[in-house]
Amino acid sequence: MFSIDFPNPRTHEFVEWVSFGEYFYNAKDIICFGGALTPRNLRNAYARGIFPWTIQGLPLPWFCPEKRAVLEFSELHVPKSLRRVKDKNPFTFSIDKAFRRVIEMCAKIKRQHEEGTWITANFIASYTALHDSGEAHSVEVWEDEALVGGLYGVDAGGAFCGESMFHQRPNASKLALLFLVEHLRARGAVWLDAQVMTPHLQHLGAREISRTKFLQKLAAAQNQNLKLF
Repeated sequence: MFSIDFPNPRTHEFVEWVSFGEYFYNAKDIICFGGALTPRNLRNAYARGIFPWTIQGLPLPWFCPEKRAVLEFSELHVPKSLRRVKDKNPFTFSIDKAFRRVIEMCAKIKRQHEEGTWITANFIASYTALHDSGEAHSVEVWEDEALVGGLYGVDAGGAFCGESMFHQRPNASKLALLFLVEHLRARGAVWLDAQVMTPHLQHLGAREISRTKFLQKLAAAQNQNLKLF
């Protein structure tokens, strides 16, 4: 399969609308459409600050949003109620122990204001292959032997790009994120890419920055050559 020649987000002229068939779609956050969802294309995309997100009826869109959600570790806010749960430590945590199970669970979770999931079977296969090559990673939350929460994302050359999370017990996904932050901090990272803002992330201290500023942060992190995992 051919590799996608991704445009440079720093110089690309994003258009506001594109047409497919009878419909126009808002494309101000999309840098290109189509191409195969392969580990090579994923690797090249994340290195440039780009990620895929399925939209039904469209060739695969590749996003580099105008506004990007990031979590600066110095701005992390842990509510007292969550801190109490963390102190009780009701779960155990692991990294990369059950990547495919985590992404499969993320695909099954029903989310408010969303119909279906962008995590298709093709996504699961491609990100699992990226994990097998050492570039996609998961955090697992366990209650005894049961997987009750977790998250996964991609190491974009020293910056972690979070993709999705799930929980089957209260606070399990939030604690997975706190565990990840501690892990990344210990390896020199000071922020992570949360891609799209959600109330959950905002409550923990995430904020939105411009596309330009995000790309600058990504390049600076990549220049540090951090080994995150």
